[in-house]
Amino acid sequence: MVKKVYLAEPRGFCAGVEMAIKALSFLVRAFQTPIYCYHEIVHNQIVVDRFTKQGVIFVNSIDEVPSGATVMLSAHGSAPKIVAQSSEQGRMAINAVCPLVTKVHHEAKTRAKKGFEVLYVGHEGHDEAIGTMAVAPDKIHLITSEESFEEISKNISPDTAVALLAQTTLAMSEWQNIEVLARETFPDMWTATRNDLCFATTNRQTALKELAALCDVLLIIGSSNSSNTLALEKVAREMGCERVYRIDSASQLGNLNLKENDIVGVTAGASAPEDIVQEVVSACNASEGVHPLSVINEDEYFPPPSQLRDLALDLNFAIDAIFAARHRDESLSPPRTAQDLRTVFSHDRTTLAADTLIAS
Repeated sequence: MVKKVYLAEPRGFCAGVEMAIKALSFLVRAFQTPIYCYHEIVHNQIVVDRFTKQGVIFVNSIDEVPSGATVMLSAHGSAPKIVAQSSEQGRMAINAVCPLVTKVHHEAKTRAKKGFEVLYVGHEGHDEAIGTMAVAPDKIHLITSEESFEEISKNISPDTAVALLAQTTLAMSEWQNIEVLARETFPDMWTATRNDLCFATTNRQTALKELAALCDVLLIIGSSNSSNTLALEKVAREMGCERVYRIDSASQLGNLNLKENDIVGVTAGASAPEDIVQEVVSACNASEGVHPLSVINEDEYFPPPSQLRDLALDLNFAIDAIFAARHRDESLSPPRTAQDLRTVFSHDRTTLAADTLIAS
C-alpha cells in the first residue's frame, strides 16, 4: 500500500498506436489466421503476446511471409523496398505506418531530391530510424548524439544545403540539444515549421514533468524496446528524480520496495495498454486514493489505413453480390459478416484500441 497515486493524463496509447492496433485487430477478426506482421506492430511485449495468441506471426523479413498471405506493416514505418515487397507474390498488404512517420519520410525524400544533406536525429537500430534512413540512403546521416553530430558535420561543407529531421519518439532534450548545435554550425539549415517530434510523445513528457513535482516515486509503464517509454524515463532522471522505475506490468511492483507514505506518479508510454495501467494503479492500493493529473487534452484521431478501408468496401461488395444471387427474398438480412464490415469503420473514432485488443 502507498499513500497516494497521481495518474497522468494523457498517457498510454497515442493516435498512431490506436490506429495500428485496431487495424490488426480487424484483420484477426475478418480473415483466417495466421495473419503476418512485419516487425512488432508496436513496441510493447504484452500487445505482441496478445496478438500472437490470436494467430498473428511477427516476422523480421518479408521473405518469411508466404505467397498469398495477409501481412501488416508496423506503425513505425518501413523502408520503400519493404513496402513494395509486401505486395508481391499475391500478398495482401496493409501499411499501418503512423501518419507522423509518413510525414518525416516525405520530408526526407523531398529534401534529398532537392540536393540537401539530411541530418536525422534518431536511435541506431530502431525500426523507425531504419525505415526513414532507407528513404534516401545516399543523402541521410544518422545523428545519435552531439558527438556523432560533430563527427558527421566535419565532412559537410558549410555552404551545403542541410536539413534536420528527427525520429518522432525522442525525448525533447535529445532533439533540442542537437538542433541548437546544428543551427550554430549550419545557420541556414532547414527544419520543419513544426518539429518532427510526435505530439503524443511530447505531451506525455510534459505530463511527466508535472508528476515529478508532486511525487516521491515515478512508475513508467512500457517495454524496454519502446523509444518513447525510455524517453519518459530519461526526462524523469534529467529532472533529478531518484526513484524512477520502468515496469511492464503490476507483477513487478513487489520488487520496488514501495512504502506506505509514498506518493506515486503513474504514466505509460504510447504503446502501453490501459488495462495494464489500471492493474498497476489498483496494485498500488493507495490509502488516499487515485488522483488524475490532467495536463493536456489529447483528442487526435487517425483513420484506418486506406488499404484496409478499400479492402472492407471490396469485401462488402463481394458478400452482398453473393448474398443477392443466393437469396432473392427481400425479407432476408445480409449475413452478419457483411453487417460487421459495413459498420466497423463508421464507429472507428469512438472505438478504443484497448477494447478491440482484448476482445479480438
